[in-house]
Amino acid sequence: MRLPRRGLDNAMKLGAAALSKRFYQLRALTRKLWIRAALIAGLAVVAALVSRPIAPLVPQWMAEKFSAGDVSNILEILASSMLAVTIFSLSVMVSARQSASSQVTPRSHQVLIQDTTTQTVLATFLGAFVFALVGLIVLGTGVYSGQSPTVILFFTLLVIGLVVVAILRWIDHLSDLGSVVATSGKIEDVAQRAIDARNRWPCLGARPLSRDLIIPGAARELLAWETGYVQHIDLAALEECCKDGGLVYILRSPGTLASEGTPILRYAGEMDVARLRHAFTLSTQRNFDQDPRFGAIVLSEIAQRALSPGINDPGTAIDVLSRLQRVLHGFRAQQGDEEEIHFPHVWMEPVSAEDLMRDAIDPIARDGAGNVEVQVRLHKMLREVSRNGDAEMRRAAQAASARALGMALPKQLLDEHCERLRALALTQEPAEAA
Repeated sequence: MRLPRRGLDNAMKLGAAALSKRFYQLRALTRKLWIRAALIAGLAVVAALVSRPIAPLVPQWMAEKFSAGDVSNILEILASSMLAVTIFSLSVMVSARQSASSQVTPRSHQVLIQDTTTQTVLATFLGAFVFALVGLIVLGTGVYSGQSPTVILFFTLLVIGLVVVAILRWIDHLSDLGSVVATSGKIEDVAQRAIDARNRWPCLGARPLSRDLIIPGAARELLAWETGYVQHIDLAALEECCKDGGLVYILRSPGTLASEGTPILRYAGEMDVARLRHAFTLSTQRNFDQDPRFGAIVLSEIAQRALSPGINDPGTAIDVLSRLQRVLHGFRAQQGDEEEIHFPHVWMEPVSAEDLMRDAIDPIARDGAGNVEVQVRLHKMLREVSRNGDAEMRRAAQAASARALGMALPKQLLDEHCERLRALALTQEPAEAA
């Protein structure tokens, strides 16, 4: 869909938070391993196509030194070695993901599968293997002679250079691949990006859909065509649908579950329903791009697993609380200035600080209720989040602190521990607390 210049400019200002559906799907495609491998393997096709045209540029003395047989020997070595390295690296990647799923959380798979270093390295190995195979086939046909094999040799040396760099990167990357700390850090990064986007644009550039907003009675409903999570909304496309004066009210924000037959938006005015539907991406899973709550949930799951009786690792739970403190630092739920509204004909509900706090804190408070170290760190973290957040975030932090205290006190802690937790709990404003 072609957007007007204004809609395109607004989407560019919002960056990844407001990608069009086409670019969102394109970015998802570029995260696939086979895409990068195909690019490396494409060098073999390029070498086969350009070897004959540029062969006259190769000095005769150089062509006499490197025959087609010499180049074939190098390609055979490259093919056999890259096959072994690729199989080994794939097994390491699978083991790392299985380890992360069992020790961290199964939802970490989404982050690990998009790890650019792992994808680039494996794509280089696999692409080099395919390049060598194609090169051997090309030389085996006997069509290329004279200076042409030398041109293929130049491309082979380029691929070997890429392989050497990839091996060095892979060795460094293997040191923490799949570890709890490294995986937690990756999840923190993607959660932070989603939170930062909502800090700048609480409604992703749309107007805030508040509870007291009256939606026109004549507004019609767009029903979900399948049951799934809202992964992505193309707000620029919705704004374009309103170019004739229409209005759109989004009822299902990214991260919410839409049941088949339930309304996902209401619209006023004459609009193309197919274009409205095309702006939504529904899937069986949530993702991190436009859904900051999902990042908080996944981080909380890491702490929950660490606090389970079978693992009993409060240190990891405390580390996760520190990460959540960084992620939630300065979060604000209110809409900013009018100039931050880039899609004035679209309304969407902002992320609720209360929901975000319940997702991030309540499971840890429940599972760590009997661990005083975790409870102390939790209340300190809530105090800092409350100090740096807006009014809604302060209220949410105080409510979360009260719930955590209510979960901890019945756990037969020592009296001094209970008094310490009462002193840390946000029963008063942070600036007035002892």
